[in-house]
Amino acid sequence: MVMSDPVKVYTFIALLSLPTVMFGGFSLLRLFKAGKLNEFQAQYFRAGHAHAGVLLVLALVVLDIMDRIDLATGSKWTIGALFVVGVLAQSGGMFVHMAIGQPGRWSRGNTLTVAGAVLLAVALIWVAICTIQS
Repeated sequence: MVMSDPVKVYTFIALLSLPTVMFGGFSLLRLFKAGKLNEFQAQYFRAGHAHAGVLLVLALVVLDIMDRIDLATGSKWTIGALFVVGVLAQSGGMFVHMAIGQPGRWSRGNTLTVAGAVLLAVALIWVAICTIQS
């Protein structure tokens, strides 16, 4: 059953999320062209958009690795959850900073971005250790 296979579930989520990143690129171009973003906002929109796309592709690579190594099902669910939340937090934090932050000042968006990076690092280190042990 598909719902019992965490790799398939998280692969589905990542693949389904990629078109939203594509739409984000389209939105960025429209907003920028219409002059609705200042340079600070455009910078963080681009960063959030780019991180979302790259991290989703990284997630697909990690999911493939997880499927090839001897990893407990519970670990697969947990690592996948760390990736989902990590990607949303790291890239989403940049959008939050774009909306509420100010140039040169720390905001809750920056904190969210750092938290996402920590979650992603934990997931990557966990998979790296399991890869070398299998």
